[in-house]
Amino acid sequence: MTVPLVFALAGEGCALAFLISSITILLVALNVNQFARISASPGSLYTYVADHMHRRFGVIAGWALLIAYVGTAAAVSAGVTNYVNVILRDRFGWQVFPVLSIAVVMVSACYLAYRDVEISARLMLWLEVASVALISLVAITIVVKHGWHLDLQQFRLKGVTPEKLRLGLVLAIFSFVGFESATALGSEARDPLISIPRAVKWSAILAGLFFLLCAYSEVLGFRGEAETLDKSLAPFHVLAQKAGLPPLVGTLTDFGAVLSFFSCFLACITAGARVLFLMGRHGALHSILGEAHEENQTPHRAVLLSSIAAFLPAGIMSLRGMTLFDIYGLAGTLATFGFLTVYILVSVAAPRYLRSKGRLTPSAITISILAVVAMGAALLGSLYPVPAAPYAILPYLYVGLLLSGFVWSMLRTARSRAAEINADLNGLPNEAE
Repeated sequence: MTVPLVFALAGEGCALAFLISSITILLVALNVNQFARISASPGSLYTYVADHMHRRFGVIAGWALLIAYVGTAAAVSAGVTNYVNVILRDRFGWQVFPVLSIAVVMVSACYLAYRDVEISARLMLWLEVASVALISLVAITIVVKHGWHLDLQQFRLKGVTPEKLRLGLVLAIFSFVGFESATALGSEARDPLISIPRAVKWSAILAGLFFLLCAYSEVLGFRGEAETLDKSLAPFHVLAQKAGLPPLVGTLTDFGAVLSFFSCFLACITAGARVLFLMGRHGALHSILGEAHEENQTPHRAVLLSSIAAFLPAGIMSLRGMTLFDIYGLAGTLATFGFLTVYILVSVAAPRYLRSKGRLTPSAITISILAVVAMGAALLGSLYPVPAAPYAILPYLYVGLLLSGFVWSMLRTARSRAAEINADLNGLPNEAE
């Protein structure tokens, strides 16, 4: 669903945008793993920034991650609904009311995350295996039918300008966001100091290869079609037919997309809940969010809050008559700003962390600089050239949300400290929280 949006911006540079984003995300993964090899915490990148930069940067990172995870969940809930309606329309001739589908996604994922993170993680794994296998089958078939020779038109970049490529790069990066969400599981993972860095690195590498294959095959497969790639509601359904595969394969790829989007929603509210959980424990948010369920040992209140927060923007935009692709693009772009902010902060924090351990090397500094420059270029691409409305207001909306959350947390922290000082001066027990 992202590839058509990137193609609408970058044209024949679509695959190149995904190649650049793959390299950029791998650089960030290398910086993330400087922390993940040594410490395991449920706070994801928030913890890495908060522990090794000034506390205020940690609060910024926490709110940026919350915006990012919630925005991504809102976007992919629209993705679920889009493909559910494609299946229902093709098979039964009717469609479900979008806001109802989005609500069902929220309730189902919230229940799974509330009950048991291990069940959630295993479910996500198998849902993604099925989805990736189906989509890869169609993509590889398209490439094989083309004859295994390179589609040079995609590499000549005819009509592709640096400005178009930068705009496409932001949405291409959105395909990867959350690749680091394994870091949110902390000590719940088996052998976390080994398994989490491995998951982060291979998520970046394998996702990059997969998205590159998808982008290349979709652009290749839609060449000459009456319906252009950027107008297709279900690209792989069309490609399955063009590849000569049985009609059932097209339906299964649509169903695979439903599973993929749902598992992404589940991953986002799980990771977002753990950021809320740790911020609650640190005093940046209400302490009630930092409590775990007595039986399930999950941050149940944080899970519920992150689920509702993801439902509201998607539900409201749906009720206002916005298309599912618009919801996906707008919420996804807003979420990408949050991830880019945190990726920059963690890339800056990595050398500081290594220096504190006496392990700073020239290569680590180089990787940090390259990652910051790449993320900065992606942010610049969202600001100039100025995109068409309503995308033009998204950077300002993001900054407003980020600053509002930051100020609220700082005021809350100040009140808590004042209560602590007052209790000390009066010789009373601390009842700040």
